[in-house]
This record gives sequence, structure tokens and C-alpha cells, in this order.
Amino acid sequence: MSAIKHLQVHQVTADIDSYLIIDVRSEGEFYKAHLPGAINIPILKDEERKIVGTTYKQKGRIEAVRVGLSLVGPHFAEVYDTLRAAIESTDKKIVFYCWRGGLRSHIASTIMAWGGFPIHVLQGGYKSYRNWVHETIAKERKWIVLGGKTGSGKTQILHELKKVGLQIIDLEGLANHKGSTLGGIGFPPQPSTEGFENMLAWELKDFDVNEPVVVENESKRIGACVLPQDLWNQIQGANVIDILTEKESRITRLYQEYAHLPLDELKEQTGKIRKRLGGQNEQAAQVALDSGDFIEWIKILLVYYDKTYTHSQQSEDQKMIPFEWQWKGDLQNIADEELLIELRNFIKNGLKK
Repeated sequence: MSAIKHLQVHQVTADIDSYLIIDVRSEGEFYKAHLPGAINIPILKDEERKIVGTTYKQKGRIEAVRVGLSLVGPHFAEVYDTLRAAIESTDKKIVFYCWRGGLRSHIASTIMAWGGFPIHVLQGGYKSYRNWVHETIAKERKWIVLGGKTGSGKTQILHELKKVGLQIIDLEGLANHKGSTLGGIGFPPQPSTEGFENMLAWELKDFDVNEPVVVENESKRIGACVLPQDLWNQIQGANVIDILTEKESRITRLYQEYAHLPLDELKEQTGKIRKRLGGQNEQAAQVALDSGDFIEWIKILLVYYDKTYTHSQQSEDQKMIPFEWQWKGDLQNIADEELLIELRNFIKNGLKK
């Protein structure tokens, strides 16, 4: 029988590519959120786990363990074969985890150790990973916020800054949502907030805490995903670079982003901001969509979005630092290299020109 070794979470996160990580929690737990790159081979399915949980509440741990074993027992051979196939498909080291590194991890690791496979178990299970996520996100960092009115191209500027060596976090990319009422159109389903936090921590883990990290100006909620309170508090105290771009450029960019999206979804989401647009403006926006006049639709919506951004500037305690930005090319999507370098240096120099 092969020995079972236990690993601390920092050992796994520091060298994750060398491990095949097997999540033996139920399919529902895995779907909600999991370690990066993990595969799911449940020891107990969702319904079975529910039965064990009910037994634990009503009759205690000893009886819950007996019930759990009775549910798993008939499937030992099937679980063994599935785990064996996964293990034999790779030359990576194997790590099992469940919620706390308890019974389910030990069942999986024990039956595979019986087969002579070298096995590792994540000490403390997924819970230890979640603690690591919270600690990673809570670290003090030098946040810089990229602001600007709708259509300024903040997301593209963010990624251009990454190309020239800055640390950036694309919160909207992680959340699969642009943050506005229309922000979910054209994106895949959003992760859970827990999954969003996991991805966020993974992006941050190798960043230099002594160097700035640039993010877009966001609300605390990005669609269904909520920013962690520790991160939100830090961002709220950060300086904001206010990207100033010509309105016509913004309209052109928004046309490119939205004119190809499903018309029924655009109409539905436009209807959701009727109260904020005003009844007549919302009706005019719907007429513009029906006639295919996306430019007019954008102009109507920008009246609302621009007012909202101006109000947010007035109500925030953050220091707003204006930065004039020009896009090159007919498609309005090419960054001026000299301007980009100027912005990068401005950020690296602590927002001092």
C-alpha cells in the first residue's frame, strides 16, 4: 500500500501545474466553485450528500459516517475505476480534496493507495483554499482605478497597459459582465461570486505588492458577482485616472460593441432602465432599435449614462485625475503608442508627470 502524503495549500498553489487535482465533492459543490484546473469525481453525489447531512443533524457524526459509507460502498469499484483512469492518464502528482480534507478525501485516497498509487491530500480541503483566497485578496496593494465615461475604451486601455508591463486585473472579464444593465449581453454565464473570488485571487497571487495594480472603475456588484469587501475598501481609497475621450469616438466604439448583438436582448435590457431614462426617452430608444438606428439609440442612452458618471464623480471621495486620450484609426480601436507609454509612466511614477 502506497503512503498518503498531506500538502498545505501554499504548496499546491505555488506549483499547481505539477498536480492533477481531483475534487471529490459533489457535482453541485464543484459547479459552484473549485480549485483552478481541478476535475470532479464525486465520492457522494448531491442527493447522497444531502442524506448524510440530514443524518448528521438528526443523529450525529457516528451515524452520518455509517450512512455515508453505506452509500459509497456499493460504488467503490466504480469510483476506483474512474479515479484510476484519471490517474493513469497523466504523469502529474495526484492531489485529492473535499470540503475540509475529511472523510471523502480519505476514502478516495485510501482506495487508490490500496492500488499502489502515490497520493496526496490537500490538508484542510477546499476550505483551506478559500482561506488562502481571502488572504490573497486582502493583501494591501497599490491600486489605480481607470475611470471614464461609457465608451471610452477603458477595458482595451487596461489590456494595452498589460502589454507594456503593468499589472492589471480585468474584473469585467473575470465576471463575464460589463457591469451595466446591458453588460451581460454577448457574454457566457457568470460565475458564482465564490468562483469569481477564486479567479481573482489566482490573478493576484503572483503580483508584486510594491507595484501598482490597475483596474476599471466598477460598482461593488458586477452583474451577479460581488466584489470582496476587502478589495472594495482598497479600491474606494485609490486614485482614479479619468480617461477623457471625444464623444464621437465613444459613440463609434459603442456601435461596434453593441450593434451586432441580439435585438430582442437589447430591447429587453433597454426596457429595464425605463424609469431612469424617462418614459419618452425609453420609447424613443426602442423605436431607434426597431428601425436599426443604433447610433440614435446610443445617443439616447448616453444622456443617462453620462449623467450617472458625472454624479458618481461628485459623490466619491476618490481623487479624479484627468488624462486626455485619443484613439487612432477609422475603427477607433488602435492605441497611440506614445500616449500609451505616457500613461504607463504616469502610473508607474505614482501619477506624477
